[in-house]
Amino acid sequence: MSRPSLQFLRPCLSRSFRPLPKPEHAQSYRLFRRHLAQAASFDAYTGPHEVEKQKRLDQLQRVKPLAEYHPRLTYQNGVEHLTVEGFVERFEEVQETQHDLVSVLGRVRSVRLHGSKLMFLDIERDFQRLQAMIELKKLVAIDAGLDEAFRSFKKVVRTGDWVSVKGHPTRSSTGQLTISALDVPQILAPCLHHLPERVENAETLARQPHVHQLTNAEPGDILRLRALIYDYIRKSFHQRGFLEVETPMFDVEAGGAIARPFETVANEMSDIHIRLRIAPELNLKRLIVGGQDKIFELGRVFRNEGVDNTHNPEFAICEFYEVGATLPSLIARTEQLIHELHTAIEALRPAYFPSLSAPEGIDFSAPFAQLPFIPTIEKASGRKLPDLASSNAVEKLLAFFDDLQIPVPPNGTIPRLLDALAEVYIEPLCKNPTFITEHPEALSPLSKSYVDEATGQRVASRVELFINGREYVNAYEEENSPFEQRRKFIMQQSFRPEGQGAIDESYLEALEWGMPPTGGWGCGLDRLVMLFANKKRIADVLPFGTLRNVVSMTKNK
Repeated sequence: MSRPSLQFLRPCLSRSFRPLPKPEHAQSYRLFRRHLAQAASFDAYTGPHEVEKQKRLDQLQRVKPLAEYHPRLTYQNGVEHLTVEGFVERFEEVQETQHDLVSVLGRVRSVRLHGSKLMFLDIERDFQRLQAMIELKKLVAIDAGLDEAFRSFKKVVRTGDWVSVKGHPTRSSTGQLTISALDVPQILAPCLHHLPERVENAETLARQPHVHQLTNAEPGDILRLRALIYDYIRKSFHQRGFLEVETPMFDVEAGGAIARPFETVANEMSDIHIRLRIAPELNLKRLIVGGQDKIFELGRVFRNEGVDNTHNPEFAICEFYEVGATLPSLIARTEQLIHELHTAIEALRPAYFPSLSAPEGIDFSAPFAQLPFIPTIEKASGRKLPDLASSNAVEKLLAFFDDLQIPVPPNGTIPRLLDALAEVYIEPLCKNPTFITEHPEALSPLSKSYVDEATGQRVASRVELFINGREYVNAYEEENSPFEQRRKFIMQQSFRPEGQGAIDESYLEALEWGMPPTGGWGCGLDRLVMLFANKKRIADVLPFGTLRNVVSMTKNK
């Protein structure tokens, strides 16, 4: 029995077609379109795909089953297996064909056909490239199907595929170092998508950071720059006798800084809310109380706040604590570290991250300039700050803002008002590396403090390093008195809406066991990468971008 013709449904395939406004007709139309869309865009084995991917799958399947395109990697006896970099280093002096039998695997970056019996590939691995020559007459015939295998490979290989090439090292007629294939190269992992030369679409880069890395050298250079910074800082501390430690990511009270934490619940303790740490500071100082002398940690911290050009809710930080360190020694150590790190990076820039430009117009020579917090604001504004310890300090500061016509920040507490003044009057002066010193006590609840004779104000034993108007380092002499620390926690609590936030009694109890005079230091590592990569956005130096990018990678389009 012949099937009835469905030609009458052809108009339904047009995007401009609209079904009749009858419920039964509309339901039939929706079911038909849904079935058609599923048949065209999804397969139980190959998954969802568009037209371009389908064409590639059809091309591959005409040669052999898809299941055979991702073989296990096997190494043959008598064949030396080299990386692309290892091949180049080993045979860079070769001028004619050698008898060494080697194999190299890499991603195809270009395919060039020269007639029906000769082709060239450029293969890449770890950002190193090598030319592969596949000439039919030089292939070792295994069976009568050699010609067909060569033709099939030519049909399916394309830019983006991972291949393995076995052959001899040689020089091409143009003098280029080459591996001359003895077998038809093996495809190890075909690329199912078109690999463009460059991607400009911001949404594509956000959702597919791997494509960004495949089409641009900059992300890889930033990864190497980040690795160099981490390695340099780590070795610097090791050489000075510091012990590297790790502290918990979770805690009940996320202390050590003023920020909103991420909260969650562990299945084992479902009645207790725990928080991701906003700083490792308090736990590191517990280790100092416990007898450690010089410690540091490189790790991640999490702050449930906004995303902007210089902030991401998840970021990398380095903190160190040293018994007996004072503010002058912290300043000297910071100057040495930043100056020497800059020197090392600039020496390696041409070879390891050539696509990244150096920061311009910044002098990293030590000693760095120093600007005292209160005198600098008073000099620049032409006004004297009120007594910040007085009961009406907020009202007087607000009058200060009104007099100078400065926008008042939301939630105008003393710390927020002082930070706003620093943004206006101090930070713009910090083009070259500059320490801001003698912060008001209200800004530094974990630092020791004293009365500054020059201003009569109570200030902290603290410095911040700013470069090009941006903060990089925060360092201070740690408050080790449990009594003063309690007073400062209470003061900090008074600045929060309705006194929110509990006092960390466990940390105060740790101080009661006796914490020696200690100097502490913290540095945002992502910002260091931004500085030496000459980038203005933190998203540009994170391998997967900011939290928004990370979410968009797996979020349904």
